[in-house]
Amino acid sequence: MKSFAKTIIVALSIFLFVSPALSAQGSKIVSYRAYGAVGDGVADDFDAIIKAHDEANKAGLKVRADAGATYYIGGANKTVQIQTDTDWSGAKFIIDDTKVENRNKNVFNVSSKLSSARITTVKTLKKNQEKLDLSLPSDSFIVVTDNTTIRYKRSGRDQNNGAPQTDTFIVDTKGNIDKEAPIIWDFDNITSMTAYPIDAETLTITGGHFTTIAGQTNLRTYYSRGISIARSNVVVDGIVHAVTGEGEHLPSYAGFIAVSNCAGVTVQNSHFSGRKYPGMGTYDLTVNRAINVTFKNCKQLNDIHDRKLWGIFGSNYSKNITFDTVEFSRFDAHCGVANATIKNSVIGYVGIALIGSGVCLVENTKVCGRDFIILRGDYGSTFEGEVIIRNCEYVPLNGQQSDAVLINGSNSGQHDYGYTCYMPRKITIDGLVINDANPPNNYQGPKIFGTFNNAYKSEEYVEKFPYVITEEVEIRDLTVKSGKPYLVSGNPFMFRNVKITEK
Repeated sequence: MKSFAKTIIVALSIFLFVSPALSAQGSKIVSYRAYGAVGDGVADDFDAIIKAHDEANKAGLKVRADAGATYYIGGANKTVQIQTDTDWSGAKFIIDDTKVENRNKNVFNVSSKLSSARITTVKTLKKNQEKLDLSLPSDSFIVVTDNTTIRYKRSGRDQNNGAPQTDTFIVDTKGNIDKEAPIIWDFDNITSMTAYPIDAETLTITGGHFTTIAGQTNLRTYYSRGISIARSNVVVDGIVHAVTGEGEHLPSYAGFIAVSNCAGVTVQNSHFSGRKYPGMGTYDLTVNRAINVTFKNCKQLNDIHDRKLWGIFGSNYSKNITFDTVEFSRFDAHCGVANATIKNSVIGYVGIALIGSGVCLVENTKVCGRDFIILRGDYGSTFEGEVIIRNCEYVPLNGQQSDAVLINGSNSGQHDYGYTCYMPRKITIDGLVINDANPPNNYQGPKIFGTFNNAYKSEEYVEKFPYVITEEVEIRDLTVKSGKPYLVSGNPFMFRNVKITEK
């Protein structure tokens, strides 16, 4: 009897050893070591990590890295699919981009087990529409395009012919549209409409120190070699990303954290790196076609005022982006942001650059850019909505000699951007200190608006595509350290009809 029991125990032990999935199920945790990861920083652990997550995804189990391990990930054309909670605490990862087989392949992809679906029954949409005539199995994130309507026809150095009209919004199972992320365009011809189901449970990724060995090419191309998040309701907590090996030749990066086609993502208690400028934009954080994305208690590892480093963050086609207790070189919205909040933060040398709509709230924040807010001229300096500046400090160029302009931009009125361009309808300044202690020669005082269009100085100037100017500026509690009075603009004619109210 004892011999039989011993045989059973030995057989079971052997079976568990050769069956990591069953072993993982018994412990309810999947480890990389169980699938062959060495963790010495030399052996390539990419395949082992992939296998571990594949098994965890099948069984619905958590994944935990081994504390103290250093996992080397080479440039193979592969991706780790993450669909369950993952704990990288105490572990390090080296991502080697010096020999990449596919620059478009992210190392990790946080994905949903729920499948997206094309919607073909909805033919048109209206701006601010409240309901769709359809039912869905779950609340969903929607992406809609109209290839017959072209928006964002960029001007300037990187001029292009624009992109198909695109919008994102959230609907519930009965077709009701979330009012906090409304439709911003009319769609008379829908080319495509896709519903991405929103997972009810939150997926959490914790910890992990990542070092990217930078690519060594000077091609004008983007690398996607980080963590793609394409699942709704995700929290990334306590991640660190450093970069090494940036030399004379290096590619641009599309974001170590790249959020897209989803809603409800929070990145918190984390550190990221500004990238060396390769001649075109390069980012450690990007948000594209996403809603309700928050960066909270996050910092930049390197100097947010270092002008050799490109801005750390960029976004397109997104809504409700929040920076809360963040220290980054910039906030930047390219192809439109609907509603942006920056609070309790420090923004470095690039400042706040945006176009879009809705409300831009900057609160309890120190801004160290050349301008407090720059409305991007390459997209027509348009923001159709309201700007609120509350209890903030503005230090132009972080104390270097500089003019002080609160809202700057450029629009000649001669370029078709694919939409009517607006300045913020109303600007509210409710508690602002302008630290203009190092002004240029002949400095007259801070300006609410930049010149925007030097040629527009009389009624004789004709705008082919009229630029809609701000209606009202409301000012409460404005302190100017130089003691000089503020000016409306260095181009007073253009802003002659703006109502200025001091309270």
